[in-house]
Amino acid sequence: MSEHYVKVKIHVEQMKSFGEDAEKQGVDAEEEEEEQVAVSSSPPASVSPDPPSITIAGRDVSNTFKHRGKSRIKMGKDDKNICGKHSLDVSLHGGRNVNKLGHERTLHIKGTGKILQGKNNENNGVSMRPSKNIQEARREDGFKLARKRRPVTVDTSKAKTSLEALKLSIRQLKWKEFPLGRRAPCDIYWHGVSFHDNENIVSGQVNKFPGMIEMLRKINLSRAVRTMQELFPEEYDFYPRSWILPEECQQFSTQIRMVKENDASVNPTFIVKPDGGSQGDGIYLIRDPSDLKLMVGSQAKQAVVQEYIQRPLLIDKLKFDIRLYVLLKSLEPLEIYIAKEGLTRFCTEPYQEPSQKNLSHVFMHLTNYSLNVHSGNFVHSSSQSTGSKRSLSSVLYRLAAKGVDIKKVWSDIIALVIKTTIAVVPELRVYYQAEIPPGKPGPTCFQILGFDILLMKNLKPVLLEVNSNPSMRIEHEQEMAPGVFEYVPSPVDEEVKVGVIRDTLRLMDPGHKRTSISNLRAGGLDHGEEIPMEAEPQDRSPDEGALPSLCLKQVYPKYTKQFNYLRLVERIAALFIRFLGVKGNMRLGPTAFRTFIRTCKLSNSNFSMASVDILYIDITRRWSGTMADSREAGMGLQAFVEAFFYLAGRRFKSQPLREQVASLLELCEAQLETPPLGGEERRSVSCSRALPRSIRTQTLPHPQLSSPGPLRRAASQDYRLHQRLKPRSLRANLEN
Repeated sequence: MSEHYVKVKIHVEQMKSFGEDAEKQGVDAEEEEEEQVAVSSSPPASVSPDPPSITIAGRDVSNTFKHRGKSRIKMGKDDKNICGKHSLDVSLHGGRNVNKLGHERTLHIKGTGKILQGKNNENNGVSMRPSKNIQEARREDGFKLARKRRPVTVDTSKAKTSLEALKLSIRQLKWKEFPLGRRAPCDIYWHGVSFHDNENIVSGQVNKFPGMIEMLRKINLSRAVRTMQELFPEEYDFYPRSWILPEECQQFSTQIRMVKENDASVNPTFIVKPDGGSQGDGIYLIRDPSDLKLMVGSQAKQAVVQEYIQRPLLIDKLKFDIRLYVLLKSLEPLEIYIAKEGLTRFCTEPYQEPSQKNLSHVFMHLTNYSLNVHSGNFVHSSSQSTGSKRSLSSVLYRLAAKGVDIKKVWSDIIALVIKTTIAVVPELRVYYQAEIPPGKPGPTCFQILGFDILLMKNLKPVLLEVNSNPSMRIEHEQEMAPGVFEYVPSPVDEEVKVGVIRDTLRLMDPGHKRTSISNLRAGGLDHGEEIPMEAEPQDRSPDEGALPSLCLKQVYPKYTKQFNYLRLVERIAALFIRFLGVKGNMRLGPTAFRTFIRTCKLSNSNFSMASVDILYIDITRRWSGTMADSREAGMGLQAFVEAFFYLAGRRFKSQPLREQVASLLELCEAQLETPPLGGEERRSVSCSRALPRSIRTQTLPHPQLSSPGPLRRAASQDYRLHQRLKPRSLRANLEN
């Protein structure tokens, strides 16, 4: 091995051009200050990111190393001192270094007959600039050394139930945990419930999005998917038909009665899920609308009633569902990752098609782990392929052995995840801009979601629900004695959940993230362009060498070309956010709605501004009655989408709804790209905000947009218009 090394001594003083290399022979030696580092031959090593220092990365050196064998770079314990020195000698066994003057650096490699010398142009030296790839490699290596000097910090004081899996993940990554928090900012904050677990975060990254809990409630998720079903009925047929209670109770009863009258042999089953329920609490099955439990005390019960999937895929005669973990890495740009491994939760009673006798058998019909764990038939197993909770891969292998096309099943599941995420993102954008307005200091967000998916007998995946706070416990409750329960480790939970948390942290590593964002800003993101996974082997920090490959697979923007056409509602949300006006607001006032109509030139002789006011009041009042927890007056995003659909139908009557909406979007975006002319146009845009760059072409904002005067005037106009436009009876026909 001694022949694999050469001895090199390098001295640098007052360098003006960083990283220049030259080839020259016959230079005399002068040694002044020395530091020796043993470096084995392999990839070029970056010694320092600072301009006065040197990076040993050159074609001649690396080629010589390759001829002498391959081995990994071994950094000495004093490598921190290396990065801060202006004078450096790197010694490799078998060679010598010669220095002459402060503006030169030389590298003599024994056995090659070459002396590499860098010299400033003022010394008439022959200079050769390194390639751009080498400069980028040096910069990346500098980031790696910086990360090694300062470990990533994680605040786990609010982690709660995911604490044990999080601790294991941080330990594997060799990061620094702060279980009690700290005064100084951390790189990552891990919350157990919501974005608001800690209100004092102004930097770093938080593992919760604002509004995610509200958006993934049963009712809001159903509304979001229903909107997409109106536009793309075939693409969103994976979600069961749903009715929202109590507002659609009469509609539900009427439709079911008509179905039974048309065919007496049809007797469908329905499942009722409380809006804010979790872990199977409050879920029950019915076969007749009269069995609905609409009241809780004196209050109406918010719930969703859905068609029950009567023919699920069975394994060992048991019904099961899939818990799949999905990482929403960012909203702008939209990035989605899916865990390659998941869990399957089995019922504990053999399945039979629902009948009046077995509707109450929860261990037969409901797959919730929190319910079945209390069944006497629940099996805790140390194996991932047996028991009442198994790994997803073990189930897929078993299906593959029976001839099932697993690639097709997995492809359908990926499509379901992407489409569902696209459905909820528009509302999330509104929540995000309200909590962290543009220009306000605040953290960036990411979140792990739990998708519950059921496979039908024909292998079609069906979305049951999406959990904003999926359980990350890696132990399970086991009865050790009658009435005595104890938490014991669960191998299958630990294998899946620790991997998901660990690799989520790896993807959110600030060093990787900084590189990714700079690349996006420099070149932009084209539709269909795949963003490389940040933790590819060549991008790993030194501490990640022993870690397994990522268990998270990027699915968006990787599959942008296949699914980008579905993002119509997101473009509507961009218009909505633009005209909100006041930062932090989530609802559109009447003046702002008028501004939208006027700016986009949607009014005409057949649709006057008086009709616009009536449309606003009609839709806003109807939606305010359905939103029990509404804290603000005005038009929310879902009401604005309904109004936009109405306007699209008026404007482009002969087209299908999807084409109507797309045409109106193009019209509005084209009008907004036109520079404002005249006082009326300038005033109309005063309460508008810029559209996100990825949704439409960026426009230059008007210089008066940020002035508080127009915003105060808009707010007072909203109030006066509300007082003036209070008709005793609403006109049903807006055409006149």
